[in-house]
Amino acid sequence: MVRMITEPPPFHVTAAHADDAPAMQALAVAAYDVYVERMPQPPAPMLLDYRAVAAAGDTVLAWRDGALVGMITLALEPDAILIENVAVDPRLQGSGLGSRLLALAEQRAVDTGRSRVRLYTNEAMVENVDFYRRRGFTEVRRATENGYRRVFFEKQLGRVAPSA
Repeated sequence: MVRMITEPPPFHVTAAHADDAPAMQALAVAAYDVYVERMPQPPAPMLLDYRAVAAAGDTVLAWRDGALVGMITLALEPDAILIENVAVDPRLQGSGLGSRLLALAEQRAVDTGRSRVRLYTNEAMVENVDFYRRRGFTEVRRATENGYRRVFFEKQLGRVAPSA
């Protein structure tokens, strides 16, 4: 039997710019819309000011055929990279794009001498909880912040040399 192996669609990455804010907002709404009925308030990423997010300079965008199909927002912490948001176009969820965005975060952690990656998701987003566990993240705590019931994860990257 021949097994077909399909590669995720090709995409290229860029840093976010203020002009990308409308596309970033639209992607967040599309990616998180499925969770709206499960939660007492809209998911936090749907409510962000994406001009401010882009201006902060820590968001990487994934594009395919001129369309924004994924994004990841990172923040540097003393010993970790914090993933503040990961969003993938619903039509590409399950394609490997989310895993590739996580790999970018892990590489950024290594490049900046951090030994771990941290993130959180809403506990109502059970698909995300499972997704992160399957990618080696360990749940470290649960807490309510700003009215959101969050699940906090981290992934140890092993020994990392400080950046020069």
